[in-house]
Amino acid sequence: MNITATYINLYNVCKRELWLHANGIRMEHTSDIVLEGKQIGENTYTQRAAKNTELAIQADLGDDTLFAKMDFYDATQRIVHEVKKSNKARKAHEAQIKFYLYVLSLNQLTDVSGVLEYPKTKERITIQLTEDDVRELKEQIVEIKLIISSHICPKLVKIPICRNCSYYEFCWVNEL
Repeated sequence: MNITATYINLYNVCKRELWLHANGIRMEHTSDIVLEGKQIGENTYTQRAAKNTELAIQADLGDDTLFAKMDFYDATQRIVHEVKKSNKARKAHEAQIKFYLYVLSLNQLTDVSGVLEYPKTKERITIQLTEDDVRELKEQIVEIKLIISSHICPKLVKIPICRNCSYYEFCWVNEL
């Protein structure tokens, strides 16, 4: 099964959104918030794009293939940069970077760190991959496979981030 960094991110935000996304029900194209996030990613740190490269890499683990597509990888400094609009899903953002670092390590690219950046609040968080993180990622991958291969979409769970989710109307339009 193919596992992407997006799946890791969504798993840490909303398992229902993970299932919908993985099963081809995509709403991101309808969201102004998603568009704003993309614009921030594209228009912030423009000088970085000239120095660093987008990196797409995979790791084959028997029945599973892990895919990581990083916006900015500084090969000289060995740093993965991830730019996000808001820190409201910080745990998911950190998990996404740790997934990148894990896939890089599976390809013998070690001593790589990550930097999570929130330009609006000027926050920069350095991320390292630990053995505990690897164990947690492996557990998440097992759970992700179970969720996305299920024939049943996970039940609705109201969480604070729902109101700003591109799936909000899809999930909640008929709810009281």
